[in-house]
Amino acid sequence: MKNLRIPVSKTVSLNVRHRPASGPGAAGRPFVLLHGLLSNARMWDEVAERLAAAGHPVYAVDQRGHGASDTPPDGYEHAAVVTDLARAFAALELEHALVAGHSWGGHLALRLAAEHPRLVDGLVLVDGGWYEFDGPVMRAFWERTADVVRRAQEGTTKAADMRAYLRGAHPDWSPAAVEARLADYHVSPDGLLIPRMTAAQVMSIVDSLQRESPADWYPRITVPVTLLPVIPAIPQLADQVRAWVDAAEAALERVRVRWYPGSEHDLHAGAPDEVAADLLQLAGTVAPSPLPADREARPQGGS
Repeated sequence: MKNLRIPVSKTVSLNVRHRPASGPGAAGRPFVLLHGLLSNARMWDEVAERLAAAGHPVYAVDQRGHGASDTPPDGYEHAAVVTDLARAFAALELEHALVAGHSWGGHLALRLAAEHPRLVDGLVLVDGGWYEFDGPVMRAFWERTADVVRRAQEGTTKAADMRAYLRGAHPDWSPAAVEARLADYHVSPDGLLIPRMTAAQVMSIVDSLQRESPADWYPRITVPVTLLPVIPAIPQLADQVRAWVDAAEAALERVRVRWYPGSEHDLHAGAPDEVAADLLQLAGTVAPSPLPADREARPQGGS
């Protein structure tokens, strides 16, 4: 695995975790993996390993303000972040990729496919990409959690305490997944977790989610799409999710839905085998890539 440094503007570079295809035979179509809000590319590591072992080169992107990418003062609205992605694709010489997005990353993947159809030949939306944030259910959710976000961005939690909490709250996560979640933060010399973004930057992303409806992009999506929804434990939200997924299924031209009952939001951390299998199933429905299978990216730096 290599960390590639990809400039997307004069002041912003993104970190991309790249795994070359390692399976038998010719390399398959590339996968690009997008994380959710307040997450990072390392959360995809276990899925990425399985995809690479099956013969697909994999690129997991840290969005601006996340993971090991730069954190500019602004530019967190969807239009800017999707532009980042399109420029990263160009720098990596990627087209006709399979793109999987988790949560917020699902919304970004959907818009990327709608605005840059040559880049995306298949989509997997992992518990995201169909949420309508401008309705009463999600607005009430964010009103309740906005103060939690602000307090979480103050940097008062110790890394050891967070690690212990994650191990208890997510017993199905591997040690690697726990450490990946901790990578959402910087760690101060005294062991405190320091958030990478301010509360205002986080809420600017939420504002973009509230202003943009996924349904507006559905008519422009012609590639195969796989939806991997989780049923929330909150009954009212569970009913709303079913309605959103039903609407997406009806609107999208080529779609498959696979529900994950009893699973948590971070499916890629809790069920990497199953999620990788769903991504590979999508790959099997898409024609072989027209790109040379052995073409390597030409990043400007790596480690």
